[in-house]
Amino acid sequence: MPSVSDRLQTLKANSQCALIPFITAGDPDLETTAKALRVLDRSGADIIELGVPYSDPLADGPTIQAAATRALKRGVKLEDVLEVVESIRNDITAPIVLFTYYNPILYRGIEPFLKRIAEVGVKGLVVPDLPLEEAEGLLTKGNEVGIELTLLVAPTSPQERIEAIAQQSQGFVYLVSVAGVTGARTKVSAKVKDLLSVLHKVTDKAIGVGFGISQPEHARQMKEWGADAVIVGSAVVKRLAQGTPEEGLQAIEVFCQSLKAAI
Repeated sequence: MPSVSDRLQTLKANSQCALIPFITAGDPDLETTAKALRVLDRSGADIIELGVPYSDPLADGPTIQAAATRALKRGVKLEDVLEVVESIRNDITAPIVLFTYYNPILYRGIEPFLKRIAEVGVKGLVVPDLPLEEAEGLLTKGNEVGIELTLLVAPTSPQERIEAIAQQSQGFVYLVSVAGVTGARTKVSAKVKDLLSVLHKVTDKAIGVGFGISQPEHARQMKEWGADAVIVGSAVVKRLAQGTPEEGLQAIEVFCQSLKAAI
């Protein structure tokens, strides 16, 4: 399993746009999560973002909030999620990026947390409620164990802050396409095109766009506007939760293939 930055730089060098689907661990259950990671890997995912269920997910819209609530009601904990990653790490080639809020990291301690997630095979980390000013500990300690911390750029960020985040972000730069929470939307704001242009002028790192991308057409538009990666969350989570677990797995397989074909 390569690092996040290595995978993205390889794709970028070949003028390919990366597909990064997101699922919530433990929804509908941990066994299905393990199967879903394998399905996504073989269906075109270049990197997979795995969400840790959390009780107060400030950045998440109703679809992912509901998935996290279902997982928490089943008793899913961080260690359960990490055991799933460890169990499939040799079955997939897509690097796993863990999406978690800061409180579980703080509870364990930065060093023990990073050491543990690295042990099980996690390659990257996204912490949506961690501002740049408080990220130094994770950035520095993550470097020591091979965990790349990806920082988020908001569409409302001023130029100076965009440059600072782009300079510090590891793996790639995560451009949030909308001011608000995650969730499928009918169209993506044209402002993203301008933000991608700004980012490409200040960094040669890969830029991934997420929040609101829910259709193959959205993914294709992001690539045409200059995105190096498209991140699709709620639309995948919604499909995985529909019907039986096997029906959900089949649905995300078809959807993932359609997204990859579009880019």
